[in-house]
Amino acid sequence: MTQQFRITLLPGDGIGPEITAVAVDVLKAVGTKLGIQFDFTEAPIGGCAIDATGNPLPDETLATCRQSDAVLLAAIGGYKWDTLPRAQRPETGLLGLRSGLQLFANLRPATILPQLIDASSLKRDIIEGVDIMVVRELTGGIYFGQPRGIFDANGDQRGVNTLAYTGSEIDRIGRVAFEAAKKRQGRLCSVDKANVLEVSQLWRDRITALAADYSDVELSHMYVDNAAMQLLRWPKQFDTIVTGNLFGDILSDAAAMLTGSIGMLPSASLGSSGPGVFEPVHGSAPDIAGQDKANPLAQVLSAAMMLRYGLNQPAAADMIETAVDAVLNQGYRTGDIMADGMQAVGCKAMGDVLLQALA
Repeated sequence: MTQQFRITLLPGDGIGPEITAVAVDVLKAVGTKLGIQFDFTEAPIGGCAIDATGNPLPDETLATCRQSDAVLLAAIGGYKWDTLPRAQRPETGLLGLRSGLQLFANLRPATILPQLIDASSLKRDIIEGVDIMVVRELTGGIYFGQPRGIFDANGDQRGVNTLAYTGSEIDRIGRVAFEAAKKRQGRLCSVDKANVLEVSQLWRDRITALAADYSDVELSHMYVDNAAMQLLRWPKQFDTIVTGNLFGDILSDAAAMLTGSIGMLPSASLGSSGPGVFEPVHGSAPDIAGQDKANPLAQVLSAAMMLRYGLNQPAAADMIETAVDAVLNQGYRTGDIMADGMQAVGCKAMGDVLLQALA
């Protein structure tokens, strides 16, 4: 019996449409082999939505996402919109999407692929075998706290952002992280700044209390500044990391670059119910947009995460991940991961060899 899923595509800006096209072709190919039908609906978000409607997240886009089984997002933003007021910038649309779908948990893997180990700026003996999952709280913390803004203050200006978490917000992201750690190596490192911030003291207290329900997970704590250093010094010490919105934003990007290219890494944003959003870690790369230079593999791997975490189709996810592994073994590389002796290909050609691997 054919399974059917409604997928909202948010190609966004820059290289987004190019890498989305590759991912859609891959999904269609896998669907044909496994009897899965995807009904794709495209909607605007970010800069292209600003140009079309004046709003980085049109109401129609959010409504379409809510009615789907999963959302595949590419990338948003670009120099063109950087000078707009904060409420009208592309990034505000992304925050609104996360909030509107109640996506409180972001899962970002940073896994060293053996074919690309020499693409990393770190020494082989430091990164070989690294496999980290960063679980980032996504809808709270300083990005959403109130009050916020720039205010007049006694003849000067004062910028204010509020870092706040409730116990229940910490508990729900903590449980996601403990469950993720159970499926991995059983080690969870909670990252905070409890020596300085009261909100981090609450974070540490609540995560510690949760550990009683997860006797099979080894819990440790680390201050965020030390965690940033340790990710570069000896990343193999980490299995699963859980942290708040701001710290997670920074540490997940640092972990991403251990792999040698941010263009290889997917992510998943999940809520308690409703569709998740699956997107590559990288940005919109407007400097190479439309030039067939983009690396589509992070978008393709995001589609695999969508199948695994959003649609419960692990066999389809495995098929895509195996195809990515195959084309890398065959020596195909886009510019960002190019190495001596490899075959340089563009975005579209990388999609073509992926389809050949799937066939």
